[in-house]
Amino acid sequence: MHIYAFGSICRGEIHPNSDVDLLVIGGGDVAQYDPDIYSIYTYLRIQELWGEGNPFAWHLSLESRLLFSSDDQDFLRSLGKPAPYSCCARDCEKFLSLFRHARASLTDSCASRVFDLSTIFLSIRNIATCFSLGVVKSPNFSRSSALLLEKNAVPLSVVGYQVLERARVLCTRGYGPKITDDEIDAALRELDAVYDWMSELVERAKRT
Repeated sequence: MHIYAFGSICRGEIHPNSDVDLLVIGGGDVAQYDPDIYSIYTYLRIQELWGEGNPFAWHLSLESRLLFSSDDQDFLRSLGKPAPYSCCARDCEKFLSLFRHARASLTDSCASRVFDLSTIFLSIRNIATCFSLGVVKSPNFSRSSALLLEKNAVPLSVVGYQVLERARVLCTRGYGPKITDDEIDAALRELDAVYDWMSELVERAKRT
């Protein structure tokens, strides 16, 4: 069995909203671990992700630290680099579709506005991460990845980005300041530009 930390704690990006991402890799002995606390994978599945060049494999390859090893070996390091990431266009299209559906829900109904904002944040962050890995070739797995793409950065104000990020924290962790109707309306006004940005990333990914 192997246990790793990954994510913001390994990047040195800890702040009050951060959690500690933990990965357990094992065989039949992983059932004892709480899936609400750990990401749980078998050795075979991790090897498959490596062979696919999956973004999560690249994330672990670049930003994980071994905490425990039952055989005194670093399993992830033994795998070497993941295969090249070849599904960037497909993944970017998937996150554009996610954005489109969440935006439509946000404008059509008031029933789940914070959830929809959270989904929009997820789609923006993930499309930026996929683009940074597949097109820019300088992967960024930070929660602020969309703001850190330099000339390719999302055309979203820092305040707007913070509102979306707060929505994500509210939905995934259940705490944080309430998002006001005025903040939601302000975020909505920025989404046309965000959609155009995401569409351009998809087209560039297709040409890569």
